[in-house]
Amino acid sequence: MKNKQVSKLAITIAAVLASGFVNASSHREAPNITRFPTLDSTDFYIFNSYEEGRSDYVTMIANYIPLQDAYGGPNYFAMDPEATYSIHIDNDGDAIEDMTFAFNFAKSLPNDNQGVALMVGPEGNQKSVAVPLINVGGISAQSDANANFAETYDLTLVEGEMSTGTKTSITASGAAFKKPLDYIGNKTFTSAAGYSEYANSFIYNVQIPGCEAAARVFVGQRKDPFVVNLGKTFDLVNYVPVEGDSAPGNGDGEGFPGGITQASANDNLADKNVTSIAIEVPKACVTGEGNGTIGAWTTASLPQARILNPNPTFDKTEVNGGALTQVSRLGSPLVNELVIGIKDKDKFSSSHPKNDGQFADYVTHPSLPELLNILFRDAVNTTLGANIETLAPTNFPRVDLVTAFLTGFEGVNQMQIVTPSEMLRLNTAISATVAAEQSPFGVAGDDLAGFPNGRRPGDDVVDIALRVVMGALCHPIPIAGEPTNLGICTPEDASVGNVPFTDGAPSNANMMMTTFPYLAAPIAGSE
Repeated sequence: MKNKQVSKLAITIAAVLASGFVNASSHREAPNITRFPTLDSTDFYIFNSYEEGRSDYVTMIANYIPLQDAYGGPNYFAMDPEATYSIHIDNDGDAIEDMTFAFNFAKSLPNDNQGVALMVGPEGNQKSVAVPLINVGGISAQSDANANFAETYDLTLVEGEMSTGTKTSITASGAAFKKPLDYIGNKTFTSAAGYSEYANSFIYNVQIPGCEAAARVFVGQRKDPFVVNLGKTFDLVNYVPVEGDSAPGNGDGEGFPGGITQASANDNLADKNVTSIAIEVPKACVTGEGNGTIGAWTTASLPQARILNPNPTFDKTEVNGGALTQVSRLGSPLVNELVIGIKDKDKFSSSHPKNDGQFADYVTHPSLPELLNILFRDAVNTTLGANIETLAPTNFPRVDLVTAFLTGFEGVNQMQIVTPSEMLRLNTAISATVAAEQSPFGVAGDDLAGFPNGRRPGDDVVDIALRVVMGALCHPIPIAGEPTNLGICTPEDASVGNVPFTDGAPSNANMMMTTFPYLAAPIAGSE
């Protein structure tokens, strides 16, 4: 499908509806996953590559291990060596993966897992004593001889269903893939430029079976790309979530009385890192025989049984066995945090997209708008001198959110087969927008290459989410500059659907890199 063939109505529905239900971040989203931080998926992205010369590629990024403090030594943030981290692709729309990229990690110490040791004591009374740090000197792209810890990983392509498909190992020139050390600090890596050069040496070109062109892979620490007013939002929305300026960034205080204004200080993740699994593959290798739109999500799984070693060593802390069991899942973010009820959050984490019908009530009758109504109705009426009966939309069932959450949008990102299921959907035929021209509001900002057509790291989705969940679709939406009623619901269904809700934490593509793996280098543990 060419860009010009996308109907204006479909564009608008995609821009408004999708954003309203499935945006934001997924940090510590379910009770059980808080016990397994190394398996906790924070964000998932899939987009048409916008690096120069890479227009025939799709990039997928799965971020894990949330809320990393850069100074989190001495062990920093390793992946779980018993887990399988996967990126799944459905290319026909039946809500079953057609191909999976599975990552399995291993850890090691030098000297046969004994680590670096120093001779300590005077002559005649010396002892060989292992050091407590993961490096004993400077590290660079030219030499990591001073490293006292290493992670490697295997990459497997599974064609067909994850559990029964055909598995093919993918290698980096016949050797194991390596993961760079986290950004310990500038005494170790000299400077930010030094760490970037070091980390970039872990970008691998690989050959995927059946693909003529090479793919690229990177796994390593990155700056958390997501921005959100996290603490105050989960504290019963402890701010007035309406734009306080006449326009974002104007600084005139002439918006909603007492409303929050745009500031980077509102981003609670500004000083956090994550661990990224990034893979860029030729479009022709992932679209299969569908219509060019693909669905994708990430999962992390562990063997079903874990027996702890009462006398553990570095490489023998436990014994694991049994069937591989999914404990984390993420496609479109924020679903599990703010849509799924607490009693079902762990069930959602372990579920498969083909079974998402069991969660339909959370979509047709969402509780978040009702919570916002309870929290803010009286204050809004007092501030405005109004008598609004309810701030929550009244169009039930919320067919708009069902479309956004489960089916995709015809003409934009709906797949060949329409199976209600939660995942990110990307139309690979819509050309990428270069970083300098990207709208952080994606399709809603006249940028077809952005959310909800996949999701890019710089897409600012929270503000649109707040507005749409409160009924923006029920009010006229600008189409080519003209306010247009989409006919899905009416202004009477959403009393505050035209209000500029915001969390005050802005985002855009300028905060990222313009080349693979796109996410900015991590924050240093020490300057």
